[in-house]
Amino acid sequence: MRLVIALGGNALSAPGEAGNIDDQFRHARNTVRRLADLIVDGRQLILTHGNGPQVGSILRRVEIAAQHHVYPIPMELAVADTQGGMGYMIGQCLMNELRARGRPRVCSTLIATTLVRADDPEFRRPTKPIGPFYTRPRAEEHRARDGWTVVEDAGRGFRRVVPSPQPLEIVEIDLIRALAEAGELLVTCGGGGIPVIRSEDGDYRGIDAVIDKDRTAALLALGVDAEGLVILTGVERVCVGFGTPKQRPLERLTAQEAAALLESGEFPPGSMGPKIEAAVRFLRDSRKPDAFVLITSCERVLDGLRGETGTRIVRN
Repeated sequence: MRLVIALGGNALSAPGEAGNIDDQFRHARNTVRRLADLIVDGRQLILTHGNGPQVGSILRRVEIAAQHHVYPIPMELAVADTQGGMGYMIGQCLMNELRARGRPRVCSTLIATTLVRADDPEFRRPTKPIGPFYTRPRAEEHRARDGWTVVEDAGRGFRRVVPSPQPLEIVEIDLIRALAEAGELLVTCGGGGIPVIRSEDGDYRGIDAVIDKDRTAALLALGVDAEGLVILTGVERVCVGFGTPKQRPLERLTAQEAAALLESGEFPPGSMGPKIEAAVRFLRDSRKPDAFVLITSCERVLDGLRGETGTRIVRN
């Protein structure tokens, strides 16, 4: 069974931590133990990941370095940097884990770009949170001084939001598909892919944005003809009424039911919304008759695939 596994950016960093490289390697080692379970259980994995905390750290370093006349890094290069760095950490830890289990494999990272529309409405209405949480005074300071768009995020503080345009296609998908068909173990399209637009003469050009990794994960799963899209997040199951007295976990949904809940505003755009959107898109366009989406925590992913937990979304 070929699966695309979408890891959250928090798979390598946890709230309340410094998030330094040692922390990220420690979290990567914990994460890949669950991924190795899937490989040993007979699944082929194509891995992708978020990068919100990591891109936020890079942009923060850019902000500090600018005071000392160090050249800035545009956001598309920050995404490329995180694809390489996070892919290296995930791949190295996964190779070490598989070797320790007597199942040595090479895990390769492929830096990928994702085409978006230059006139996507998201460029006028940023929604994608990146970086750390700020207090209201600190957030207002950045808004006034740096021109940031900042919003309150789930009652945990304020965060910077940037444009998150819809992904149209993964530029390198033919190569990724060929490697998948050859059975390679891949990390690719990290952070949703490096956002690019195409000019009238066909040239590609990077643009200042961060693409939601779950939306690109749906494109990736379609492009490699995966049986399943597995979205790993901080909760074991999707809930309706999340954070309210009426909160209720969902065990199974059809794509139609998921789309209706999304349309009703049940899932906010900054958290569960893009995951449900990605699920609906994958199931709508997949050629696999038994295609499915599983949303669950990294800790319970194998149990989720065995039907013991998680939220499973199917066509009918």
